[in-house]
Formats: sequence, C-alpha cells, structure tokens
Amino acid sequence: MKQDQKSTNRPDNTAFTQQRLPAWQPILSAGIVIPGFVLIGLAFIGIGAALFVTSRSIQVLEMDYTGDETSSPCYKCISPDVKNCVCNLNFSIDITLKGPVFFYYGLSNYFQNYRNYGASKDDNQLYGDLTFFQSPSSTCSPYNYDNNKIPIVPCGSVANSMFNDTFKLYQVIGGQKTLVPFDGKGIAWWTDYNVKYRNPSVTPIKNAFNNTVKPIFWQKYAYELDLSDSTNNGFINQDFLVWMRRAALPDFKKLYRRIASGEYENGLPAGNYSLEISYNYPVQSFDGKKKVEFSNVSWMGGKNDFLGIAYLVVGSMCIFMSIVMLIVYAKFKFAEDE
Repeated sequence: MKQDQKSTNRPDNTAFTQQRLPAWQPILSAGIVIPGFVLIGLAFIGIGAALFVTSRSIQVLEMDYTGDETSSPCYKCISPDVKNCVCNLNFSIDITLKGPVFFYYGLSNYFQNYRNYGASKDDNQLYGDLTFFQSPSSTCSPYNYDNNKIPIVPCGSVANSMFNDTFKLYQVIGGQKTLVPFDGKGIAWWTDYNVKYRNPSVTPIKNAFNNTVKPIFWQKYAYELDLSDSTNNGFINQDFLVWMRRAALPDFKKLYRRIASGEYENGLPAGNYSLEISYNYPVQSFDGKKKVEFSNVSWMGGKNDFLGIAYLVVGSMCIFMSIVMLIVYAKFKFAEDE
C-alpha cells in the first residue's frame, strides 16, 4: 500500500518533468567575449553621449529665496512674528527660455523619507472614507486630534506639513507688470488623483468635514483649497497630491506650475521679471533652504547630467576591459604557440 502511494506521487516520466529537455550552454571564448564587450561599450558610449548633450541643452534658472541674508528681498519675512508677508524676487533672462517652461519649488535638508513621517497619514481617510473622518488612524499621532479631541482631517505629519508658499510671476516691460499665466492642472500623477486619493461622496463636500478641524499648520480647510474648480479641490487638489508624494532625498524640488499658455506658450522671452512670493513656509528651524526653479524639458525629461555620465563611464570601462582581455589573450596565445 505504501509502495503504491509512493509511486503515484512520482512525476510523469516525460522530458519536461524529468528535466531532460535539450539545453544550450554557450562557451565563452575570447572571440565572443572581447567583441561583445566592445559592442556593449560602444552602445553605452553612444547612449551616454546623446543623454549628456541633451541634458546640457536644457535651460535651468534657479534662485534661492530663503531670506536668511540681509540682502535678500525675503529677509523681512523670516521672523516668526511676521504674518502674511509678501516679497518680490526680481530677475532677468538673457535669452529666451524655450517652452513649455516648468516652475518648481525646492527644499533642502528636509527629510520626507523619514519612516515615521511617511507613515503618519491615514490612507482610508484620504480615500474619502467618512468613518475615518471621525476616527483618524493612530498612525497619524500626534496629528490625529487637536487639543479639544476633535479629529483632524486630513490627519498626519505629511499633510500637516504641506508646503504653502504661493507664487505669481510678472514680466516687467517699461515699468509695467504683465501677469504670466500659470497652469496648475496635470502637475500630479494621474494615478494619484484618479485612483489613490478620493473625495468623500457628499454634496456639498464641506458637509463631510462637519465636526472636524483642519491640520494645525493649515490656513484653510481641505475643501477650500480650490473653490473655483471642484475637480481640483479637497483630497484631489493638485498641490496637495504633489506634496503627498514624498521625495526620496533631503534636497528635492516639486512641480508647482507650468507656463504653457497664451503668449508664453513658446517660452519666457528675454527680459525683466518679478516673482511675487507669499512667504508662509518656515525653514530656519531645521536649517533648510528654499528655492525656485524655471526649467524646460527634453525627450529624456529634466536636466540630469549624471545619467549620461554614468553611461559614458560604464561604456568606457567596457572598452578598457576589452583591451585588457585582448592583451592577456594575445600574451598567453603567443606563449602557447611557442
């Protein structure tokens, strides 16, 4: 009986189950390896050169506006006692910044990748589940309830620390300012505002936030982030979504707006400009820095010299190793012939 049961557990006697299928095992000879390294090296060098040249052609204008120097126009805003401060950053562009132009804000020495910080949010709440509006997750602590034990929506450190500086760009011609239109649609990931985050199915959306309070450091409720456009309000607000997608490194930039409409569709022409900054976000307490950046893109994305350099280095190493292997092979080959 035991012998019959053992025999039934055996796999079928086929080439596949018994691993008798024919296999190809390459023999790596010098005639194969050395040309292979040469071809791989040339391919990497070609790709690297294309990436590096393209990256160098991307135009970038970066300016610091932290305000920690007396010469900075935003110096008056760094004091915690100053509220609703507005400063103007004046600059000029020597040559046309080709469009479409992307406008970023950047922070340094800011660790969004800190584990406890990243976990401090309630995904069920951000998906519009009203149950978690009144009972925020404990992962949001200490930003799940205020001092009066009223639930905070949205809760957690990530939402509470949302970047809230705002910007307006003007072109200055003959002392007259012309507003440069910003486009804030489509700056967040499609999956974020269509899949990952959802507003509660309550009309008007304001009623879903009854008996809750806004995050401690917020100036307005989530349902007031964009009162002019219901598709860009609440938890699917583009600025909110951009902030909630955390950065991997302590020095990072996030997309704020695009400049791709009207007379500026083809870029920012050379001339004088003024950036009006509503200075709200403090960074002095952690020795942080704030910056803004204007940049265009190419087929490979934004400016990234490292990627092209990495390909060039790897390709050069392959070529170098092929030369070394050729010398070693020739030396031992001649030794055998003698």
